[in-house]
Amino acid sequence: MNDRQVLVQVKELKKYFPITQGILFQREVGAVKAVDEISFDIYKGETLGLVGESGCGKTTTGRTILQLYRPTSGNILFDNVELVTASSKKLRNMRKRMQMIFQDPYASLNSRWTVSRIVSEPLRVHNLHSGEDRTKRVEELLDMVSISAQCLNRYPHEFSGGQRQRIGIARALASEPEFIVCDEPISALDVSIQAQVVNLLEELQDHLGLTYLFIAHDLSMVRHICNRVAVMYLGVLVELTDRDELFSNPLHPYTKALLSAVPIPDPKITRSRKRVVLEGDPPSPANPPAGCRFHPRCPIATEQCKREVPEWRELKPRHWVACWKA
Repeated sequence: MNDRQVLVQVKELKKYFPITQGILFQREVGAVKAVDEISFDIYKGETLGLVGESGCGKTTTGRTILQLYRPTSGNILFDNVELVTASSKKLRNMRKRMQMIFQDPYASLNSRWTVSRIVSEPLRVHNLHSGEDRTKRVEELLDMVSISAQCLNRYPHEFSGGQRQRIGIARALASEPEFIVCDEPISALDVSIQAQVVNLLEELQDHLGLTYLFIAHDLSMVRHICNRVAVMYLGVLVELTDRDELFSNPLHPYTKALLSAVPIPDPKITRSRKRVVLEGDPPSPANPPAGCRFHPRCPIATEQCKREVPEWRELKPRHWVACWKA
């Protein structure tokens, strides 16, 4: 991370989902602008946190980077290879190097498959190992995530949520990836288990030199695991900087509101700090407001904010923000 080598480059990425009408002849009458022209880099060996409220486009961003959704426009470069225009054969080879840990450990594992088959599937797809070597590799992967090799022939329903998520992590590691999108990997788990899974992810990162895009709601967990944090609102990025800088000196009013909602275990600090309570609900991504997306709920919005889209600019070294008033 010292030489800050870029592994993933996202440039002006858009992902729109069409809204259609009609039963026989479906015609497009609009679009849900889930991700709307965002740009950022992810450096080798770092964890970039992506935060924001539900429906802001975090998961869509992660899935579009991995080409699970094909982007509407923009560029995604992985290790200087353009993924958007890559052929299916080239993309298949690249997929070995990029994986995803899904949010729901109950829905992301095939209930009809044994643990052995679930974890060995990436090995089969990418022709990695065969016969006894494959079984041995599956046992190694399960050992990495602290699941006993005696569980090889058990089914997902026989495990707890935390254990299922560990199996999901083992599956993601099977093809020896360099980059993993962690899509809220702890939000469906018990609080007591969350810290164990995050510690496991950190250990694996140190041991295997992994790079993470860590999508989350929980800002206290983001502070623990991430090197840099990007804040997203209604399909656009509003702030991006180093973790400590974001928590000590947030510049965007939305980031300030998010941070003011983080619980602090000291009642004196809780009583003395100022809460920022946002009015109203987020607008629909199918019909976002003109100008700054955040202006209908922003306590410091001006006429300029209502008319003009704020420029994505670097106000301080490595501190990017999209706000006219920052």
